[in-house]
Amino acid sequence: MTKYWLLISFLLTCPLAIRAQNKGSAESVTVTSENTKTGVQTNDKGELQVNVVPKDVRKYKAAGVVRYADFGARGDGKTDDVDAIAATHAFANVHRLPVKASDDATYYMGGKERTVIIQTDTDFGKAAFIIDDSEVENRNASVFTVSSGLKPFKLETITSLKRNQEKIETSLPGPCLITVTNSNVKQYIRFGLNQNNGSSQTDIFVVDKNGKVDMNAPIIWDFDQITDITALPIDEKPLKITGGRFTTIANKAESKYTYYNRNIAVRRSNVLVEGLEHRITGEEDHGAPYGGFINIGDCSYVTVKNTVLTGHKTYSTIGAAGKPVSMGTYDLSANRALNVSFINCSQTNDINDNTYWGILGSNFCKNLLYDRCTLSRFDAHQGVANATIRNSTLGHMGINAIGSGLLLIENSTIRGRSIVNLRPDYGSTWQGEVVIRNCVFVPANGKPSNASLISGSYSGQHDFGYTCYMPEKITIENLRIDDAAHPENYQGPAIFANFNPEMTDGAYQEKYPYVKTQNVVLRNVTTASGKAVRVSDNAFMFKDVNVNNEGK
Repeated sequence: MTKYWLLISFLLTCPLAIRAQNKGSAESVTVTSENTKTGVQTNDKGELQVNVVPKDVRKYKAAGVVRYADFGARGDGKTDDVDAIAATHAFANVHRLPVKASDDATYYMGGKERTVIIQTDTDFGKAAFIIDDSEVENRNASVFTVSSGLKPFKLETITSLKRNQEKIETSLPGPCLITVTNSNVKQYIRFGLNQNNGSSQTDIFVVDKNGKVDMNAPIIWDFDQITDITALPIDEKPLKITGGRFTTIANKAESKYTYYNRNIAVRRSNVLVEGLEHRITGEEDHGAPYGGFINIGDCSYVTVKNTVLTGHKTYSTIGAAGKPVSMGTYDLSANRALNVSFINCSQTNDINDNTYWGILGSNFCKNLLYDRCTLSRFDAHQGVANATIRNSTLGHMGINAIGSGLLLIENSTIRGRSIVNLRPDYGSTWQGEVVIRNCVFVPANGKPSNASLISGSYSGQHDFGYTCYMPEKITIENLRIDDAAHPENYQGPAIFANFNPEMTDGAYQEKYPYVKTQNVVLRNVTTASGKAVRVSDNAFMFKDVNVNNEGK
């Protein structure tokens, strides 16, 4: 907790002072004199104090909306309005009033550590917001946090869980988001230039008040032991964040893994973000990476719709293996989140310009959706359970995923190096099915390349903390492969890349065996080159795959 938490209360007959405490764990209310005017100030600890007199309370409540100007925001693009914006939302949260920005305003928000807490509908409208990251007090402090007034609590009686378990034995106040951890088991033990020792075993799922698990997002791991299990009640009333034209003045920090989280953090379930625009200015030849301007985490049922985003410039640093590595930097991020949809979203820069990093990164998610999106990348790092990409165009970084369940790609154009890249740094694993239907694949955005539909790499010598699987079944129907531009000696597109060039005969032994694909179904797969689809350059590795080419 830092000084951005706004803990507030209201006394009907007296003027009210609302103060943002440094470690807010209890309400802080100060009654001011009758001569006090509504306004905002900070004390010597940097805590925000908001004074509201009764006549203004009545006025704002009668209007049915609170505006930033009511608490002193200038909106001139120069004056730092972050305190006024935070105060406005603090008052709105107490009285459950919506907030509306002025369409003709430009709100400047400097680097002060002051997170604005949003708990009511907010209409940013046509207003502009300048978020200046050139000098930031705390790079980890979000600019806005969309939060719930409901409080999480521990479930002390549950000591183990099983994969696909349908019910947990507990009684709850209503639907809850359950997050479970076993810190004694490490998974996603990353391999490669960004190698690490893995993450604690984690799962997240939704249950109803009787503990019944929503099986559309099932429990995906066996937990023999639980070191932490938390229930967060789900807000059943939707909260809407609409409009806003945001511009980030990029940081100029050293290029290393000191992520900036100067963002809109969604930490409440049942949220719609619609009509937002985010642009970036001031990027130079160096800078620290970003963790996502729209950063969705520890929540469920979130939709980002009709939104324009911007890819960040790619910078490099020295990775964990002691070698240069490009740093992931994102405008969209989802972590420990369920049922997240991106609908009709696009980006301001060219989705095929590889000087900009892929726009989405995600971890520990379930049921992710792209629909009618034009974006440079879809990506699931530490696993997604079920993902759908439809009616969309994916750019130079394509579709990268590991996880389980169904990966469905339909009515889309993919312009990456493969249709699906199963991330090698996490074991190129997908425990489930892949369906590719009614799509166009333009390998490497039309540059000459030896095309493969499913790419990845697996040596069998690294322990990722779990058994690694290839998709059990892959169905590809009505696919057009635009491979007219291809290198000399091109043999035609391969279903599988060469996942392990060293595995050329039975002498090769995998210490951690790879569970390979059993069946591939091809229906009406055509190529611009006229060359037939083949299995792989590595005929031995995929010799037992049953390929059923049903033609047209």
